[in-house]
Amino acid sequence: MIKVKGPWLSDPGTQQILTLLEEAGFKAYVVGGCVRNALLGQPVRDVDIATDARPEQGTEVLSAAGIKVVPTGIDHGTITAVANGIGHEITTFRRDVESFGRRAVVSFSDDIEEDARRRDFTINALYADRHGNVLDPIGGLADLRARRIRFIDDADERIREDYLRALRFFRFHAWYGDPEAGMDQEALAAIAENLDGLETLSRERVGSEILRLLEAPDPAPAVAAMARCGALARVLPGADDRFLAALVHNEGDLPPRAIRRLAILGGEDVARRLRLSRRDARRLERLREGMAGNEPVAALAYRFGKDEAVDIELLRATLAGRPPAEDMDKQAARGAAAVFPVKARDLMPALSGPELGKRLKELERRWIESGFTLTREELLSS
Repeated sequence: MIKVKGPWLSDPGTQQILTLLEEAGFKAYVVGGCVRNALLGQPVRDVDIATDARPEQGTEVLSAAGIKVVPTGIDHGTITAVANGIGHEITTFRRDVESFGRRAVVSFSDDIEEDARRRDFTINALYADRHGNVLDPIGGLADLRARRIRFIDDADERIREDYLRALRFFRFHAWYGDPEAGMDQEALAAIAENLDGLETLSRERVGSEILRLLEAPDPAPAVAAMARCGALARVLPGADDRFLAALVHNEGDLPPRAIRRLAILGGEDVARRLRLSRRDARRLERLREGMAGNEPVAALAYRFGKDEAVDIELLRATLAGRPPAEDMDKQAARGAAAVFPVKARDLMPALSGPELGKRLKELERRWIESGFTLTREELLSS
């Protein structure tokens, strides 16, 4: 018997919920990403639970034990139970009766295999009881071992149930797939046949999926496959993936940054299409402007901070077909630590208003161009 373990499973709150449901005569399993990641030795963030208890039954059992229960998705059989300070999404076993691209009419089920078959990928249809014993109703373990991302049963049907699954396929391949083994051809063909469905998705959902894809250690093979099947052009018209692999190589051991990688992809009206936050949209704009310029790394770091200066140098180097500057990190740190030595009061009362601001900017420009070497006295005497 394959088993999983970890603090996420042994947490008192999680164990309490599973035990209460079992003692009330119901089946209860942790399911999906928590089991998958535990088997892969990767961090577990969210703990989802599947049960044959109907929402009202689960609510009654848990509430009687003093656990707070919120009907977060009651129409689809989902409640959220907060135990030991952790929210657990608990969903009744289900089977799809009819689907409409995102929203599905579901019927509750008592069969774990029926519940498994309505999920997206085989590696996400893994369950474990409170002791960590893994249940594999549809063969997801073999795919997980082979790092193979495969839709459950018919790929076309799974995608039509929720068109976001087409993008999730590439994200999951980037995070969990074997790039050397290639991608499932049935899945790619089904995605190519359902590209129009991507137009029906909200920008928020698409943006979240693309950013999570680009945060993978190496998303280049998955993004290249997106481009080949036409999905990339649908969600990011004008995007070009040719430089992404080179950028990932230039990054070396630096932490992945989705916005940096988004900058190298380019595209039209990206911030709006992906509904980026204002912060991310401004960062993307600065990176694009910086990669097209030639301002020294230290000067960039002084203006935008060390991280953005490093990002811009990585982007420039990639576009130029060269490695990043050897002293990139040192120069970025120097610029980020630099402090302009002249204050407004140093120029007063001789100057005021617009003239004061103009003179300060001129002196700051000269100081930056000097490599931050000009002293306060040298600047004021010029």
